[in-house]
Amino acid sequence: MARKRIPVISVVGHSNSGKTTFLERLIPALQRRGCRVATLKHDVHDFEMDREGKDSYRHKKAGAVVSMVASPRKLGLVADLDEELTVGQIVSRYVRDVDLVITEGYKREEWPKIEVFRTDQGMKPACESDPRLVAIVSDTWVEAAVPVFLRDDPEAVAEFIVAGFIGNGAV
Repeated sequence: MARKRIPVISVVGHSNSGKTTFLERLIPALQRRGCRVATLKHDVHDFEMDREGKDSYRHKKAGAVVSMVASPRKLGLVADLDEELTVGQIVSRYVRDVDLVITEGYKREEWPKIEVFRTDQGMKPACESDPRLVAIVSDTWVEAAVPVFLRDDPEAVAEFIVAGFIGNGAV
């Protein structure tokens, strides 16, 4: 039996536009609508999830290509990669039992995008000419060819996402 394709939405924007802060408000709004959400943060730098001295860190340092930590309520995985995986590869390999995947970043990938935009940064929206841009979340009203939501209204964005991506298919 084939797995149902999990919808993916990328939340994008210039550095310091408020993407993470907005997601901290959007995720609970989606949860209130019964949505199970997975997130995927893009980091262009190398990162360490584990701390030096912990057993899983020591396993990885010793040469394990995959190191996992499991408890009754959480699972953590650190795996070596030969090349960067796409969002689609990550979702198909590692994401299960959710209604939606929200990425933070990945503005160059082929997923629908919601841009978080601050007018006080003195820039134009980063993705305004991207055909995959489906909405803008801004600190004030901006003119756009897609729906615009105020960043203080995550409930409206959650309704938009549920109706367009989870409810009856893709926008």
